[in-house]
Amino acid sequence: MNDARAAIRVDLQLIADMVPAGSRVLDVGCGEGALLRYLSDFKQVDARGIELSMAGVNEGVSQGLSVIQGDADTDLDDYPAGAFDYAVLSQTLQATRQPHRVVENLVRIGRHAILSVPNFGFWQVRWRLMTRGRMPQTETLPYLWYDTPNIHLCTIKDFLALCRDLRVEVERAVPLDRNGNALDWSASGPFANLLAAQALFVLRQG
Repeated sequence: MNDARAAIRVDLQLIADMVPAGSRVLDVGCGEGALLRYLSDFKQVDARGIELSMAGVNEGVSQGLSVIQGDADTDLDDYPAGAFDYAVLSQTLQATRQPHRVVENLVRIGRHAILSVPNFGFWQVRWRLMTRGRMPQTETLPYLWYDTPNIHLCTIKDFLALCRDLRVEVERAVPLDRNGNALDWSASGPFANLLAAQALFVLRQG
């Protein structure tokens, strides 16, 4: 178990810990399938994945995982309501064309949705933009402005406002540091928007 825990990102481990054994899980933007593999091996989860990159799909399938190629912006519409216990989207929402529609679909498809997003309100982002006058690069936002896949960056406050607008209930909000470790205060609290590099949310339809 320890080797497996060391093999996935800290924030993915936090997500895995939130998923009960035996659940039905859809991992949207699953990459090469690290979370799916962990959930399948150690929590006996019925784990399915959807990934835009064909290289990611091929890698997941080569590991015996149930992964198909698909686009979160268009293909989630085809999934029936309540098809999964958990729909997961990790560090991907900011790269979608219609993030509000993706969130609506996630809470429709899953009884619960788990999302993690980078926080553009993080103090290092603000400081680098103010002092350098250029788009900042951090551990959670490593790309240059002209080659980034991120087209809809947001702050924690922005994301919480979106949930209110969509009437989506935030069951749990966990601020994370730049390494993906959970911090000791709520992501909906007054300090998270400044001091958290990213955040993890558990959502459901309101």
